[in-house]
Amino acid sequence: MAKGRAWQRMLSGRRLDLLDPTPVDIEISDIAHGLAFVARWNGQTRGDFAYSVAEHSLLVEEIFALGQPSAPPRDRLAALLHDAPEYVIGDMISPVKAAVGPGYGALDARLAGAIHLRFGLPAELPAELKRRIKRADKVSAWLEAVRIAGFSESEADRLFGRVDRDLAARFEIRLRPPRATREAFVACFEKLSALL
Repeated sequence: MAKGRAWQRMLSGRRLDLLDPTPVDIEISDIAHGLAFVARWNGQTRGDFAYSVAEHSLLVEEIFALGQPSAPPRDRLAALLHDAPEYVIGDMISPVKAAVGPGYGALDARLAGAIHLRFGLPAELPAELKRRIKRADKVSAWLEAVRIAGFSESEADRLFGRVDRDLAARFEIRLRPPRATREAFVACFEKLSALL
């Protein structure tokens, strides 16, 4: 039986092997473009545009930076890129990830490692940094759930943890066309990269 294709051609012209990704095949333009077109919440959000993973990533970086004001640019870059593998594998909601099993996690880890190396981060982030990014990610998920995905605050509290309401009021959920989100993602990446 013939082996199935395991690579994806990117708009940059790169060919990314999903089973053996290498840093040289990763471009920020491809990541920004892909993430700007991947909908969070499987598209089940209010608004004229899907809430994209790129927009979510920008919000997570903003939340992380506010909560970690002395964090070096490298850590903030890690926060921005926390969901970067989804530019090629999409955003699966947690119930689907659980159903797919450990293969999804392994694929995500391979891609994340190559992405991190491409942009000067360690292939495997330190556990404490991952925990801090995850905290910002959960605040973002809570905000998204309540503001655009139809969850009540009490339901979001149960699923994502209770969020300080004064803190929540400091952040905005942006719904922009993919092009504007892509440009904002690249601009944030370039700003952080220039500080490394």
